[in-house]
Amino acid sequence: MQTIEEKLQEHKQSLNVVQAPSELEGRLRKVLEDVPAKKKNLNRAMTWVLSSAAALLLIIGTYQYPAFAYYGSKLLDKTDLYSLSFSEVADQGYGQTVNKSRTLDDGTVITINGVIADDNALLMYYTIDRPEGSVFTDNGSFRYQTDKIQGFLTDSYSKGGGGNYSKDETHFERVDKFDPVSPFSRTLTVTFIEWLDNGERASYPISFNFEANKAMNSIIKEDISKSVPVDEGTVHYDSITASPTSTIVKGHYEMDEEGYPRFSGNTKLYVNGTEMKSWRMQSDNTKKGILGFELEFDVLPTDKIKTIELVLEDFPGYQKVEEPISLASPSDQSIKIGNEKVWIRSVTKTDTGYDIVIARKQFTFLETGNLSVQAGDIVVPVSSISSSRPWDLKNGNILWEQTYSFNTMEEPEHLLLDGFDYIKTYDKTISIPIDQKK
Repeated sequence: MQTIEEKLQEHKQSLNVVQAPSELEGRLRKVLEDVPAKKKNLNRAMTWVLSSAAALLLIIGTYQYPAFAYYGSKLLDKTDLYSLSFSEVADQGYGQTVNKSRTLDDGTVITINGVIADDNALLMYYTIDRPEGSVFTDNGSFRYQTDKIQGFLTDSYSKGGGGNYSKDETHFERVDKFDPVSPFSRTLTVTFIEWLDNGERASYPISFNFEANKAMNSIIKEDISKSVPVDEGTVHYDSITASPTSTIVKGHYEMDEEGYPRFSGNTKLYVNGTEMKSWRMQSDNTKKGILGFELEFDVLPTDKIKTIELVLEDFPGYQKVEEPISLASPSDQSIKIGNEKVWIRSVTKTDTGYDIVIARKQFTFLETGNLSVQAGDIVVPVSSISSSRPWDLKNGNILWEQTYSFNTMEEPEHLLLDGFDYIKTYDKTISIPIDQKK
């Protein structure tokens, strides 16, 4: 029989297995803030809630995240993670075996084989077996799907996945990716959806014990806290989180004008000089008032990391036009302004004035607020602008042209343009320090 001291020591060791996610305190704080306040006295129930929350936050300080030495394990690339069966992935030392099944009303069996979880995502490996004598093509390829995973502090939605059928089309293996789950969840419930022949859907929840110290593999988290100045603001790179499922870079914009930039530009990630495949970029609105973004790259290819670099290859830029643009000899020849080009294709007299056809690259946009022409001694503002239409150069390049109309009977001599937005090449490199002690 264990003594009280031995039980306390065992509990203390178990606390060293899991660390609370960074957002937990914020979630608890929000819950408390949402409770209606009393002017003078809290009732006993409210006092208990506050005390329990405070105690939980104190306990969190002793937790450690279930991560092993990141550089000490061989990483599978993203293709392997999605193409291998869970048994093959488990042989590499990844994930938690689940082996939990449920039989649907028609005899179909869904089995959750295992999960891999980390700070970036949860991968769930599962199989679907049709009843004897039935194949998937009889019921359609998209009859079954996953909805979300729920648990303590967890409400994670599916972000897609992939799978393969067996040759006889009676067995289906798939890997689905979900938003990350809380390591505090002891039980996770996955809801499977079946689309019935009558157009309605049936839900089948499957619950299983979640063992964070098994499912959650090693991660590396580094603060970057570096930025690149651009023409109309600053691009900040805040952090990088690399795990067996993906590599996530988070950052934010500080722009001179309110709102996100028109285009996100291209950021590349290099590890030991090798470019990592980019999977997606999305805005990150988790922090109010912050124009955040999130980049996802492939898993790191090696455990011998020497250099990690981010390169802001291009980003929206602004070119100010200092001099009037001559309209004397319109042609299909370009006019270089700064590092960019525009084309004055034609100047044509109309019943109401003159039309000027201007061509530019797809992501170049003329500033039209003060766009005008000089015609003799007067300045005439643009009266109308047509929709964009393609101009095929027949050499693999397509430009975009628009017709700008001006109400003047005198032939315009110069185009007056404040400037234009375009995709500017920056090629700015940020080196990410590596903690060699990890």
